[in-house]
Amino acid sequence: MSTYNPLDPSALAELKQIVGEKYVWTDREKLEPYSHDEVTGEKYVHYPEAVVLPANAAEVAEILKLANRRLIPVVPRGAGSGYACASVAYQGGFVLSTERMNQVLEIDEVNMVMVVEPGVRTADVHKIALEKGYLYPGEPSSSDSSFIGGNVATNAGGLKAVKYGTTRQHVLGLEIVTPEGEVVNLGGKLKKDSTGYGLTQLMIGSEGTLGVVTKVLLKMVPRSKHVVDLLAVFPSAESAINIVAKVMQSPIHPLCVEFMDNKGIRCAEAFLNEKLPHSDKGYYVILSIDGNNEEVLDDQCVFIDELCTANGALEVLVADPVKIWKARKSFGEANRARSLIFSAEDTVVPMSCIPEVVHKLAELGAKYGVNIHIAAHAADGNVHADILKEDMPMEQWLEVLPQLQDELYAFIYSLGGKLSGEHGIGYKRLALMKKYCNPVELKMMKAIKLALDPNRIMNPGKIFSLD
Repeated sequence: MSTYNPLDPSALAELKQIVGEKYVWTDREKLEPYSHDEVTGEKYVHYPEAVVLPANAAEVAEILKLANRRLIPVVPRGAGSGYACASVAYQGGFVLSTERMNQVLEIDEVNMVMVVEPGVRTADVHKIALEKGYLYPGEPSSSDSSFIGGNVATNAGGLKAVKYGTTRQHVLGLEIVTPEGEVVNLGGKLKKDSTGYGLTQLMIGSEGTLGVVTKVLLKMVPRSKHVVDLLAVFPSAESAINIVAKVMQSPIHPLCVEFMDNKGIRCAEAFLNEKLPHSDKGYYVILSIDGNNEEVLDDQCVFIDELCTANGALEVLVADPVKIWKARKSFGEANRARSLIFSAEDTVVPMSCIPEVVHKLAELGAKYGVNIHIAAHAADGNVHADILKEDMPMEQWLEVLPQLQDELYAFIYSLGGKLSGEHGIGYKRLALMKKYCNPVELKMMKAIKLALDPNRIMNPGKIFSLD
């Protein structure tokens, strides 16, 4: 482990000079929300020595110069809505919160670009884009609470990734403060750029280990005039999942294709206190299709209805969009309400392998005596499996969970999959990263980290260990 210095009174005084005394917090009560993210369990709770809230890139630069000079760890943090413990201070130091940096700086309608600070809520970006007649396609399930900066840090995916891609595809440029306190603008309002290394893309998904994002240039796309949400209910997980490839092989390019297993449906139903269709035995495939021609869209809906019915669907409904997406987005919250301690796994495999993953998860749940609820961004191979502790004794849970994870990820990698589709590695998956990531790939990542952050101050102990 690297040797770091504590945040002593003189360093605290310097931080207060930079951002103002009001924006340096050390009271334990104020630190508590920053001691964890959405991952549950005592082992994942670590209090920072302080929380610092800068207002702009200039203040961030001075903060990082101080931290680099004094060898104090810095943990960049957005809304804290992550599931990988990426914004928790595991090696001491302070949390640098971007919540004050929450301004929409520019809406360039000609180039279809929105420029925002990292603390802007994802949902607010959606709203502003829609008001201007555009769509910002990045839509993680946490969009009501997550910040754009956090989306960038983890390369968040979400509901519309099957058509529009992940956050990586929506970011044209970034303003970054390096670990040494230098401010640099990467990319720009450009459709293409072959000017050396793709540094913008390198920063996306780096989880705050290479610098602090202080400005984001987001790509907007024209908004479709019409969107239809369909709910296809199937009698089994197998029949539901098998329809996904058939839809994707058809002439229709859906906006969203989501899967929920029956356990997850019933859990969401109880959490929301709302009756959901066929919740007694159904498995859901939720499809959204969009377009500008209403007649063409109607024909596509008929096609999907006939395709699903021919492949065993119990019913195909035009869904209430508010109700059905509320149910889907409540997946994590509902599981937490049922079991305060659970492990959210974020596996990703080739789309064709999803049936095998769903079957394997059912097998592992039975083998280890745990409930596993499944939701998936089915058309892009991203399977979310929440493993619930419920009434299992803690000693048994701490023994069972690593065994289950090892067996699961060995299987995932045998299929050509990866540890994370959109939540990132953080601290939670550090050991799994070491075990399953290609050693040469890890060596390359570590070389980049040390080149950009030689004093190792930026979010240490995340993604991989340098010791």
